[in-house]
Amino acid sequence: MTGNAMDNQNIILIGMPGAGKSTVGVLLAKALKMPFIDTDLLIQRQEDSYLQELIDTRGIDAFIQIEENIILSLDVRNNVIATGGSVIYSESAIEHLRANGILVLLDTKMYQLERRLKNTQTRGIAMKGHQSLASLYNERMPLYRKYADLIIDCSKKHIDTIVLEIKEKVNCFKYKKFL
Repeated sequence: MTGNAMDNQNIILIGMPGAGKSTVGVLLAKALKMPFIDTDLLIQRQEDSYLQELIDTRGIDAFIQIEENIILSLDVRNNVIATGGSVIYSESAIEHLRANGILVLLDTKMYQLERRLKNTQTRGIAMKGHQSLASLYNERMPLYRKYADLIIDCSKKHIDTIVLEIKEKVNCFKYKKFL
């Protein structure tokens, strides 16, 4: 493959709500001079509604279906994409993203998420009413790990360090993938 084919890959950030996908994504896109897409913002724009309103009014299953449809309609190359945490529930969405990209898990520890997520009831997190953040974490982490091409341990690291590590690991991954 040519260098062009290697550079045509999206970098897709997956992980728990509060893992820093949007924040890291913006900085990573700037560092790589790539466009940035936040799928949560695409959902809000298309539905003209906040994520939490969608979950409250239409339910979790409908929200996940909307998220899947938005992702399946994405046809981009060479972008940094921050996904919603619930994208992991749609195998077809994950496979669509993987077809033109590298899935990077921002692996964040439970204590960090608890510190960052003050109110899980208003943040637009697809979780059942009775579900705790810890049970959601335990449900989703095996799925994130299953689909991730690369895992970035975000524990006790500055955001600039995380961005640099993603850049390095993605370049190594691309090189190995296209040999």
